[in-house]
Amino acid sequence: MIIVAGYMEGESYGLLGPQLAASIIEENTLYECIVVALPREFDRSLLKKALQDYFGNRRPVIGFSYLAGRTDLFSLARELKEEDSFTILAGPQADVDFLGEKGREDHPHYFQGLPDCFSMAVHGPAEQILSLLSRPADLQTVSNPGLLKTSSTWKEEYLTKIRWDHLYGLSNGTLDPLSVTTAQVLQQIGCPHAARTRTIGIDYPVALRKSEKDNVSLSLKGCSFCDVAIDKGFHGALSLDAVLEQIHRLPDGADGRKIPFELINENAIPGLPALLAGVFAKGIRISQINLTLRADWFLLAATVLREALALARDMNVRVLLGSMGFESFDDRILSNLHKGLDVETNLQAVKLMRDLKADFPGHWAYARQEGAVHGFIHPTPWDTPETESNNAQTIALYGLLNDILPERSVPLIIHHASALGDWAREIEKREKIRFKREGSTIGWWQVGNRLII
Repeated sequence: MIIVAGYMEGESYGLLGPQLAASIIEENTLYECIVVALPREFDRSLLKKALQDYFGNRRPVIGFSYLAGRTDLFSLARELKEEDSFTILAGPQADVDFLGEKGREDHPHYFQGLPDCFSMAVHGPAEQILSLLSRPADLQTVSNPGLLKTSSTWKEEYLTKIRWDHLYGLSNGTLDPLSVTTAQVLQQIGCPHAARTRTIGIDYPVALRKSEKDNVSLSLKGCSFCDVAIDKGFHGALSLDAVLEQIHRLPDGADGRKIPFELINENAIPGLPALLAGVFAKGIRISQINLTLRADWFLLAATVLREALALARDMNVRVLLGSMGFESFDDRILSNLHKGLDVETNLQAVKLMRDLKADFPGHWAYARQEGAVHGFIHPTPWDTPETESNNAQTIALYGLLNDILPERSVPLIIHHASALGDWAREIEKREKIRFKREGSTIGWWQVGNRLII
């Protein structure tokens, strides 16, 4: 079996979801399973040759995950299915992408889903597919079982035994191993910001707004643009022992310490001293922990973070704040994104990041030049001369181009199943317009053939 995943050209990071799934499959079935990382530019004919060499005369069983809306991978899956491969869509949003956009039956321009591309979809924990894979002979003949979605929750015993040596890339028609230099360790499933449902009003796009009061009322969990909030919500944290087991299984780097890893937990700081103490107690030598955090929770845990950094200094461990989702420095846009915080919170977080660098220069990192990529969403449908001015003034006044902002911003991406997908469909209904669809995303910037940005 192979799991195909989207990847960035020239990188060497691990793929937690696909590699965990491959590890579960190999541990619990007769299948050998590798992960094949495909950048946006790859030779399809050479890939098919490599697949033929790998599978031989057996019917190919090929999973797809981490597709990020890539239509080239959708079409690849369709071709492989038509050529009698058994193709499985898995990973985040597998169910809604397989089935298609809400209301698609009555709206031909909506995203129609991917049943033509995949033999089936699996939503949720990977172990759900084990019963199907336990009967390889049956799988050679089954064609279209559809969507596999159960009420199963994530179980710790399946989440700790991750292999990092079965990631491959395509090179001159062969599948060659990729050396993973940065991995991920799962500590929390989902996001606490997505734990509760709230009802908010989100502004109309500026180009369609007739009044300052024009908005769409939505019930949502988490950030309005976040499809993961819809996909997972919040399922809580793993035990410390489960996290330490994952760290223990990480590959060693050239210096004999574990390779750097991202700790998957947007509120990781409260537990960071205990994690570092646990690592020390077990004699595990680590080099770097990468964090992805929210600005508000970062500020609330400032005292605990200083305690953790003192431990990290004693252990000669670097803590990199690899990403903070600032997204904007305008309060109106932050409100429409439902970040749950304001510009002042973002700026206080920037100050704390800089202060910590002065206090822990060798063991705290946060800047773009040190490998961080912080979130900044632009353009958005709500950009006005006022919001542009607010962003520009704040960026200049606080020197955010020096160390905080990324090389380039990311435009607002609306996945069809996110809360903003509901927002876009309601505006289409009210205004009798059609936003363009780009695969599984909604092109808010284009109505029919007319750009509105």
